Amino acid sequence: MCGRFTSLTPPTDVASFFSAEEPNPNLFGNFAPNYNVAPTTRIMAIANDHLGARRVGLFQWGLVPSWAKAVPASQPLINARSETAHEKPSFRESLPHRRCLIAVDGFFEWRTVDIADTKPPATKQPVYVTRRDGQLLALAGLWATWRDTSDPSPSPWLHSCCILTTSANATMSPIHDRMPVILESQDWSAWLNTGTTSQPATSMAEIVELMKPADGSILNATAIGTAVNSTRNNSADLLLAVI
Repeated sequence: MCGRFTSLTPPTDVASFFSAEEPNPNLFGNFAPNYNVAPTTRIMAIANDHLGARRVGLFQWGLVPSWAKAVPASQPLINARSETAHEKPSFRESLPHRRCLIAVDGFFEWRTVDIADTKPPATKQPVYVTRRDGQLLALAGLWATWRDTSDPSPSPWLHSCCILTTSANATMSPIHDRMPVILESQDWSAWLNTGTTSQPATSMAEIVELMKPADGSILNATAIGTAVNSTRNNSADLLLAVI
């Protein structure tokens, strides 16, 4: 799974990295690095518009399906299992029609492998995972739009998203049995292509093939301190390695 990450790269640099249109300054004028992004935070994600142009937008992390009666008060849908997303009511509409890339500098995971076998259970070790080449991670995501139809006055649209997960690769398996779906640059266009009037959408067969564990050699996992456990903590010190 993926329950916390970092967002350190400014929106203009994110747009440049993903070859997207210049971001709307009205959306991102107050950007500040976030060293401990938690669920329900508004985060950057890249998606194609109805004309096929690649754009950077703000999405609430925690997908709210269009048919939901209300925004969940707890347990937001921050992750979707790639193996079953096509059949789950919350995700099956977004998978073919609303795919995105979630830009993160790194993500946190807590070592759970062999933890349950110790008596008493050992404290989970937080780990910070980044690309070895120092580039942004492009996490495969789904997005949705929702509006409160119970309100008699027109309410604003909520754009929300979740991160797709898959089985762990060789780097992640000693830490956790799940990991985010990470896409390489050559796959971004196919993933984002949900079809326009002039271009057919990427086939679901190809989409399924993209939702595989990334090559373990691209990732670096660093043990860090437990200060990251609290979302109240948000500074560069969280990323310091522990010996």
